[in-house]
Amino acid sequence: MQKEKDNWYASWFNTPYYHILYKDRNHREAALFMNQLTEFLSLKPKDTILDLACGKGRHAKYLYKQGFDVTGVDLSKESIQHAKQYEKPGLHFEVHDMCFPYPQKFDAVFNLFTSFGYFQNEEDNLRTIQAIKQELKPGGFGVIDFLNSELAIKNLIPSEKKSMGNITFHIEKYVENGYIVKKIHFNDNGEDYSFIERVKALTLTDFKTYFEEAQITLLHVFGNYHLADFNNQTSPRLILIFN
Repeated sequence: MQKEKDNWYASWFNTPYYHILYKDRNHREAALFMNQLTEFLSLKPKDTILDLACGKGRHAKYLYKQGFDVTGVDLSKESIQHAKQYEKPGLHFEVHDMCFPYPQKFDAVFNLFTSFGYFQNEEDNLRTIQAIKQELKPGGFGVIDFLNSELAIKNLIPSEKKSMGNITFHIEKYVENGYIVKKIHFNDNGEDYSFIERVKALTLTDFKTYFEEAQITLLHVFGNYHLADFNNQTSPRLILIFN
């Protein structure tokens, strides 16, 4: 198990710059996905959902507004501190390492927006999936929303710039040792910053191996937020539903 100080995501996700860089994420698309997903899973009002690696809680807050009892957990203390201002009965946030089972069982556990595959140790990927299994009530559903790594690698843009406000982010992307790597450099108020993102280029075959080891049943595989069938050559997402 990697210590927090050793993990790139523990430092990068805890900075305001992470949220500045990604602040133009499509909230309408996220809402559509949550509607499609909860309807497909036949979740009912007051059903319990764990938003695993919830960040500042955008999915959790939307799910709560749709009538669900939602717990959002994340390793980032700063993100959870921000999310806690929205807490109320039926919406709760807590710092938690997803490699370990959360001490409660849920009707559904959602791991969204490629919040998986960050770990340096391969065993932590399997450990997280085993933890999700332990967090599910009998008949509950686990969902992992991952990037389609095969398409992402094929369409990789090696270098680009992205201006957000008065900051210009210089982004490099490449594949190294089975990981999709993104290096992010920028200057703010005369000070240079550099961060890195590393996501293991997991495929459907890799996930099937994890599920077999964890004795988990893969129920459905979708390729986008409209829940279309997955195609490894054309689908932007790899969405796995299991129990």
